[in-house]
Amino acid sequence: MASASRRISRRFPCYGWAWPTNGLDQLLKAVLLPDQQAAQAQALSWLDANDIDAVEFREHRLLAAIADRFGKALAAHPAYPRLAGLQKMLWTKSRLAMREAEPALKGITDGGASIMLLKGASRIAVDPAAQRGRVAHDIDILVRPQHMAIAFDVLRHGDWHVSTGVSPQYLKPRLGTVRSMNFFKGSYGDIDLHQVAYDWSQADAADDEAIWQRALPATFSGLGVLVPSAADRVALAIGHGGLDAHVHSDWLVDSATAIGTCAFDWEVFCEIVARRRLAVPAAVALTYLAAEMSAPVPAGALERIVALADRAGASRIGSLLQAKPRTDFKGLTWLSRGVAKQLRMRKKRALRERELPDVQWHGRRAAATADAGPGTPALSQPVPMPPTIGGGAQAEIDIVVRMDVPPVRRRIEMELNGGERHFARLRYRKLGKSGGRLTLRFRGVIQPDPALGALTLAARPSRQFREWEHEQTVATYGAMPFEIVSLKVSPMR
Repeated sequence: MASASRRISRRFPCYGWAWPTNGLDQLLKAVLLPDQQAAQAQALSWLDANDIDAVEFREHRLLAAIADRFGKALAAHPAYPRLAGLQKMLWTKSRLAMREAEPALKGITDGGASIMLLKGASRIAVDPAAQRGRVAHDIDILVRPQHMAIAFDVLRHGDWHVSTGVSPQYLKPRLGTVRSMNFFKGSYGDIDLHQVAYDWSQADAADDEAIWQRALPATFSGLGVLVPSAADRVALAIGHGGLDAHVHSDWLVDSATAIGTCAFDWEVFCEIVARRRLAVPAAVALTYLAAEMSAPVPAGALERIVALADRAGASRIGSLLQAKPRTDFKGLTWLSRGVAKQLRMRKKRALRERELPDVQWHGRRAAATADAGPGTPALSQPVPMPPTIGGGAQAEIDIVVRMDVPPVRRRIEMELNGGERHFARLRYRKLGKSGGRLTLRFRGVIQPDPALGALTLAARPSRQFREWEHEQTVATYGAMPFEIVSLKVSPMR
């Protein structure tokens, strides 16, 4: 329980102000309260007041844990059939996601890379029975930076697609600069590949290595993997979820489970929190779990975390705003949280200035022409180089393309690649909602190398989806077929 020397209140700017409230608080208590009868009363109260079909995925994830905890003890409630069906559906999707990921995970380990599971996947690896109540539709994996290329190639050649829409040629030379990448495959495959476990704004090189030293062996779908230590699992849960306004809240369930059932090293945990600058979200989470859920948080450790948070300076208020559940936002709170989040995002961008230069050619509208072009519009077109261009010389490319665009605002994305090498991104922002024929001109300088293969101009989606089921999604984000109207390549003197 929280120390009597420091009462945590629910008034701003105390840490209790950012605790879960109302229906979210009820659901968490239904999952976490150690008193079975008190927890069941919270579950029944929530079911009396809410429609399962009207709430969001955040609530569905906790409802799955409630169904797993109480089972047929809730059978007398009218919502029970829907609750049981929801749990079965979420469990099935989690199983399908795991099954889709299994060959890729095996390919990565066979390639010589160790895999550490994060978030929900790590909890399931520690306790396989938890998958009945822990939704894990995406599999988060951590590899060492030197193994990032191994994992990337396995996923790429296994027909997994990066969610950002950029090509493998663009990404491959930038693997050292990305924290993580999200890959989709088919209807259920979803893997988040990390080379560092935390956000860039929570970076600490010494602890990046220490997390591997503290890791524990485990088994996941028959595959030998690693999982973070209990202290690391809680610190990671807070790092990933504690500043996300409870978009999902089962990170608190994961934290309580690790604290209550594992050999937990509080000294290590406090050191991680200090190194990773997680004191404020940790203070919010641990005071809530200790005071409201009777989680076994030692008073000394809690006082140490709260003291660290008290010394966080101006960032303390920003972190409190980002920790508060989004369902509690009103007016000024919403605006203030947005400002705090943007400041954190700016810090992240500053920390990533080491990224390789992104060569972009911005398109301009060109006059329409009656020229037929090379033929039928396609998602990829060759860009022939004159035989006089080569040998390390630079060349200026002036290219005009045309396409039929849908009546929506959107980004037009294209890439110029040669074999495995990326040369430039061609981008145009379409601000109007009118559709029809669009002719664009792009100009830029490259240094072609014939040994890399022929140059290709390829349309790219501005965002990747697991499935392109809806016409509006394709119109807004899909790759745009195009034809090359004219091409001029001039050697640079």
